[in-house]
Amino acid sequence: MPPASSPLPARSLGLALLITGIWGVNFVVIKWSVADAPPLLVAALRFAAAAVPAVLFVGRPQVPARLLWGYGLAVGVVQFGLLYLAVQLGMSAGIASLLMQTQAFFTALLAARFLGERVTPPQLLGMALAFGGMAVIGLAAGGDVTPVGLGLTLVAALGWAVSNLLVRAAGGANMFALVVWSSLIAPLPLAGLAVLTEGWDAVAHALRAAGPAFWAAILFMGLGNTVLGFGVWSLLIQRHGAARIAPLSLLVPVFGMGASAAFYREAFPALKLLGAGLVLAGLTLHVLGGRARARQAAGAVR
Repeated sequence: MPPASSPLPARSLGLALLITGIWGVNFVVIKWSVADAPPLLVAALRFAAAAVPAVLFVGRPQVPARLLWGYGLAVGVVQFGLLYLAVQLGMSAGIASLLMQTQAFFTALLAARFLGERVTPPQLLGMALAFGGMAVIGLAAGGDVTPVGLGLTLVAALGWAVSNLLVRAAGGANMFALVVWSSLIAPLPLAGLAVLTEGWDAVAHALRAAGPAFWAAILFMGLGNTVLGFGVWSLLIQRHGAARIAPLSLLVPVFGMGASAAFYREAFPALKLLGAGLVLAGLTLHVLGGRARARQAAGAVR
């Protein structure tokens, strides 16, 4: 594997940019798809599209059933179920794409609590910057970021962090297989919650009224965002290492906010941009600061 300091090949960099672009635009697709359909139903359909027919071609991951179920519920029900609900309740697509990246902070805090990992000073400073930025966004955003939507988005990011710890517990398991097979778990509880919260009539009406554009959005979220996106991302990490690829995920909110501005004319006044900049700076410091410490530790061992 090439050293982390060497530049990525143009083809690999292009693929990474394509996937982060897909993941960023996905927030706009979510906002559009939940406008006239129950959000938990949309999430259920998204995971059904990710699981079928992929499970017919991908072997079951070699992990305990409780880990597979835990991952499926953390990602499908908590992370995406709450994210879809938050977007329907007023969270803007651009800000949602940014705030979901706080999963990096939650992951570090959970790992410190349950795995004994140390949170470094640069990571703590990054957290302080980012949460200060969120406070600025809350003051500046107005109607496009509701308190309920903000809270649900942060809990969704916490669900993502829980899934990250489960990934660590999975060890060397095939992560693409884990994503595909865990996608089988989410649709039933999500659909059941959609019926409980919205009523069967609303769910049935949404399915009857769904047109080609709606089903195209479901396929984009299920196949493009999950199966293709995660498959290519995993391949890039295998070829080039997590240290070189993972920081590129910081581009997701850049694409997300750009797509939201283009499709929904989301306004980014100076104060809101300042808050977004603080969050992005905090995330960058958290990710790159943690990796710098890991490289120093590795060098000391050698």
